[in-house]
Amino acid sequence: MTDSADRRVTANLALSLDGRYNGPGGAGDFGAFAPYVTTEVARNHLTRIWEGATTALLGRVNAEGFLGYWPSVAADENADPRDRGYARWLVGAEKVVFSTTLAEAPWERTRVVNAPAADVVAGLKATGEGDILVNSSASVIKELLPADLLDRLYLMIFPEIVGGGQRLFEDGLPSSRWKLAHQETGDLGEIALVYDRVR
Repeated sequence: MTDSADRRVTANLALSLDGRYNGPGGAGDFGAFAPYVTTEVARNHLTRIWEGATTALLGRVNAEGFLGYWPSVAADENADPRDRGYARWLVGAEKVVFSTTLAEAPWERTRVVNAPAADVVAGLKATGEGDILVNSSASVIKELLPADLLDRLYLMIFPEIVGGGQRLFEDGLPSSRWKLAHQETGDLGEIALVYDRVR
């Protein structure tokens, strides 16, 4: 097991070729991404992101969507084993949900926090073991990037230019160097990338 002093902070997100994590239609516009999320490469990548993680960090919107969907997959014996593995992990993992509106968590093994992500991550790194995964929540990733608190990025790049929507990497971030730890390309042109922060 990983020593608590060595807890990595990892994050996963899917991006278009023009660096967007949603389309021009707003936060729920994932139409351009849909053909790619169930490919072999995407499903293998999904397994990769959670295997070493014991804690999931989520923004409220993602938590509501994920925890409304994945528990049923965990119970579905006909689901792809990789989807089911991720779903079971998510249900059983320690979850921290960032919210300014939720008073208490409606999900098991979950606590709600209304605090800066950097402070919460510092507290988590000081206790426990295993990776801390920012689970596809761009709002949390965007708080941790300028604080240089991310150790690993799991990115899926989809071969679409969506022409609008929100960007992950905004201007003004401090410079940083990353080492490619893994890459895999799918038949549709999707690419799974794993980058480790070089410190």
